[in-house]
Amino acid sequence: MSNTLERFYWYYLSVYVEIITLQCNLQTYCTVKHGMVYLEKMTLAELSQKAVIQYSKRMAFEIYRDGHTYNRITYQEFGLRTRQFAALLISLGVRAGDRVMLLAENRPEWPIAYFAAALAGAVTVPVLTDFSSEQIITIASHAGISALCITEKTSPKLTGGGIDPAIPFIYIDSIEEADNGPVAKVSIQVVLHGRKKRLPLQEGGAFPETRETDLATLIYTSGTTGSSKGVMLSHRNLLYNVLSSRSLMKIFPRDRLLSIIPLAHTYECTLGLLNAVMNGASTVYLDRAPAPSVLFPAIQALRPTAMVTVPLFIEKIYRNRIAPALLANPLYRFPLTRFLAIAWAGRTLMSTFGKAIRFFGIGGAPLSEDTEAFLRKVKFPYAPGYGLTEAAPLVSGTAPYHFPFRSAGSVLKDIEVRIVPNQAPGDTPLEGEIQVRGPNVMMGYYRDEEKTREAFTVDGWFKTGDLGFLDKRGHLFIRGRLKALILGPSGENIYPEEIEGLLSTSHLVEDALVYPSDKGELIALVVLSEKAKTMLAAIEGRLEDLKTGINKQLASFSRIHRIEIRYEPFEKTSTLKIKRFLYPGAR
Repeated sequence: MSNTLERFYWYYLSVYVEIITLQCNLQTYCTVKHGMVYLEKMTLAELSQKAVIQYSKRMAFEIYRDGHTYNRITYQEFGLRTRQFAALLISLGVRAGDRVMLLAENRPEWPIAYFAAALAGAVTVPVLTDFSSEQIITIASHAGISALCITEKTSPKLTGGGIDPAIPFIYIDSIEEADNGPVAKVSIQVVLHGRKKRLPLQEGGAFPETRETDLATLIYTSGTTGSSKGVMLSHRNLLYNVLSSRSLMKIFPRDRLLSIIPLAHTYECTLGLLNAVMNGASTVYLDRAPAPSVLFPAIQALRPTAMVTVPLFIEKIYRNRIAPALLANPLYRFPLTRFLAIAWAGRTLMSTFGKAIRFFGIGGAPLSEDTEAFLRKVKFPYAPGYGLTEAAPLVSGTAPYHFPFRSAGSVLKDIEVRIVPNQAPGDTPLEGEIQVRGPNVMMGYYRDEEKTREAFTVDGWFKTGDLGFLDKRGHLFIRGRLKALILGPSGENIYPEEIEGLLSTSHLVEDALVYPSDKGELIALVVLSEKAKTMLAAIEGRLEDLKTGINKQLASFSRIHRIEIRYEPFEKTSTLKIKRFLYPGAR
């Protein structure tokens, strides 16, 4: 072989080897770095420990405050703290099947306590921090809790007593490390029988075996109907929902999630927390309520790639920030240049979210039509979905861009949905109550066999109480709540949520509630916007014009008879739905 040929031979061989090596490295990278945790058993205990092994050095949780992140916890540290906390619970007398209440704001210690309870074989009872003291005490009594995890911020909710003093109060925000020789000692504050003491956090002992069908969490819904029920979700319910949502919400270790919905809500817990841990992503929590003055600087600093939110969040950003600037843009006034103004507004919205957002999940209620039309036009990566606590929570969803306008996406794999007409005169053949069956559907309502029986059909379908229909391609569309449905004078179906959505697009209206009067006429009860309050002297004539304009868009049987002004905000659930049962005629 000549020297020239030899040089070519070794050159191409070296290139070939480099290519093969690169392919192997890429395959390993994709498998290890971008592959989600493989579970032999679908339990929370297994998920937490497998995630620690696969993503040990990666950042798991942190808190954002005033331009910096604090309390940064890697997956390895998360695993250690979870095992230590589980050992603490067992040492305090918590046994398999016992209930552990979690009353805390979003912070890294919340998932530690949540997974630790699962590792100890216990059942978590997450409670929303805006519940009243009376509600919390009632839930604690009904659930029969054996331990209570709280923080300094939430402890005032329980200063009046009402919970057995023999139940340990564990302050999850009080974990401290003290250097003592070669090993740092970790302790946590616990209150038992009214006495405060610091107990060590240390590993030790074996943990009980948990099954996929065991009860994992007990969630008391705030509800729009006034009745709070304890929803029983198994380990399989929760983790099946995470796995089935993978095709819609693709999360990778490189992702950073910003959490703004309470973790006690199933929506955030499943799609935010469990999904992030399953895929090794990092999650940032805010140290205070997500008011605009706190949230927007945080977004600019953190540049999140994924978020899950409720509609009101993005609707307020669009109506208060984006729409006014868009309408004031000179380019918007002329049809030939309007597309430039809209494109500019779209870039402004992306900049508002740090320019890195690629998945923006929206659930809990339908998104308003005007906001969705804009998001769709500027190709913002929003992804609507439909679900409820009893379904752990997702029933349908979508990846960004791949769904029809106003839909809630497609039904998830292995979940069945059927539409059952209500036999009302206004029903169409394809429209009716949404009923669900699948591995994500709850075990039942805790200690309430009667309500559990009422929630299911004889053949095992869960009755959601929501109205909707499926199109030919399997996309789900939501019309409203069955209990909110109003029958028109000739039996027509009137969906108050649709009328409320139209009213809320006006700059005069902050919120709206539509209901029938004793005579059957439709009344719109509205909360005025700040702008409207400054125009109060002339508002009556404007509202009359609003009523006339809205009625022109509605069928004769759906027209509003009068608009009433409400000066206080409506009371709402954790997903910002109006509690209709509190207002006369709107039940």
